[in-house]
Amino acid sequence: MKRQIITIDEKKCTGCGDCIPACPEGALQVIDGKARLVSDLFCDGLGACIGHCPTGAMQVETREAEPYDERRVMAESIVKAGPNVIAAHLCHLRDHGANDYLREALAYLEEQGIPNPLEQPVAAAHPAHVQHGGGCPGSRTMDFRSSNGSAQASSVAPVAGAVHALSELRQWPVQLHLVSPIAPCFEGSDLLLAADCVAFAAGDFHSRLLRGKTLAVACPKLDSGLAVYVEKLAAMIDHARINTITVAIMEVPCCGGLLSIVEEASRRASRKVPVKKIVIGVQGDTLSEEWM
Repeated sequence: MKRQIITIDEKKCTGCGDCIPACPEGALQVIDGKARLVSDLFCDGLGACIGHCPTGAMQVETREAEPYDERRVMAESIVKAGPNVIAAHLCHLRDHGANDYLREALAYLEEQGIPNPLEQPVAAAHPAHVQHGGGCPGSRTMDFRSSNGSAQASSVAPVAGAVHALSELRQWPVQLHLVSPIAPCFEGSDLLLAADCVAFAAGDFHSRLLRGKTLAVACPKLDSGLAVYVEKLAAMIDHARINTITVAIMEVPCCGGLLSIVEEASRRASRKVPVKKIVIGVQGDTLSEEWM
């Protein structure tokens, strides 16, 4: 059957292994110094590994492949690895909106009498060493909101004589490959999806664009795995039930792809949310701002 599945460019792959922890299904291994897809059967095609490849060697392609078998993956790989891997796998399916696979996995756990980690307290369902990014502290989900929902001021002491603007960042991480679309900080929020260059061009990025919003950043020209971006944004719309999406892009033509990603996610989602497009000039001025 034809389906989406990971492909690896051996010329770009350095064999670093950063992709391995992001694939709890066990479809990837480093063999002879290169990452290899060792089982079509175990690759769900959701592309969680792509954002962890520092060289852009991984892509999702559509080709003939053995059908993915969630129950077999659970039996032969996930359950044997223990409760932390079970939790990582379930969170992986949930965060990517793979609801059919998730139902199969939960049904298998129930049949085998194995507890469902997603029904346990948050700390147990998301142990530190199975956070997104394979345990990398830079990928650990953090919520900076205070009790009233606003961003907390930085506790870093200012340098004598310097004036520091307060950060409006409400959560971490911010790169779209790394964020969990159902993290609590996104629930019912207004999302700012900004092209990577916007914050560098707009000197008042925090006060003008970010204040009161959650954030995700991406580059439609240089990032790989754009299909994953579509899935994550659709999950934010349907499961996190975000209120609005503001797409901030640069005036350069390649940036328009970010709006196309949002439009495709909106078509796939069952809910509809208002989308605003803001175009920033290369010197930081706002060239246009409109609701789509």
